[in-house]
Amino acid sequence: MVSLLEELERREAAIRERVSELRLQVAELSDQLAAFEEMLSQVEVARMVVREVLDDAAADEQAPREEPGPPETGSPIGVVTVPPWEPGMGVSVLSEGYRDVVGVLQAAGRPMRSKAVSVAIGWGEGASKVESVRAKLKRLARRGWLTEHSPGLFALTQPGEDPGPRGADSGG
Repeated sequence: MVSLLEELERREAAIRERVSELRLQVAELSDQLAAFEEMLSQVEVARMVVREVLDDAAADEQAPREEPGPPETGSPIGVVTVPPWEPGMGVSVLSEGYRDVVGVLQAAGRPMRSKAVSVAIGWGEGASKVESVRAKLKRLARRGWLTEHSPGLFALTQPGEDPGPRGADSGG
């Protein structure tokens, strides 16, 4: 019977050693996963910023008007996704993502921060999602759809307000 107990102790020691090795591997993989998730978040934010810069550059260019012709099916690069706001303009001119953002602010009836808007439209609290919403809010503010009451606090442009060039000096 002693040899049976010794064998069990030997097996237990071997299993404990393997468990320890696996825990170490899990810790290493967790560290790697966290590092790659951070890199992914940074790439998502970079992509969003590049799109914002391209959209702004396209909006700033004053291309000469051409004769109406058949619609082109080309690249969406350079397409103005948020036209400058004008009195009487409805949100239907905005793409779906921007309509969602404006809808949340309309429903709230008060200024909101990008994280709260991100959660309200169902995107969650992830850094890249909140940054993407912040970029949308900044773009809407620059184009006169929203006002930025204080840094990071956005509200709809009031009907009686002159929309003007909002947020142009906000650096965002």
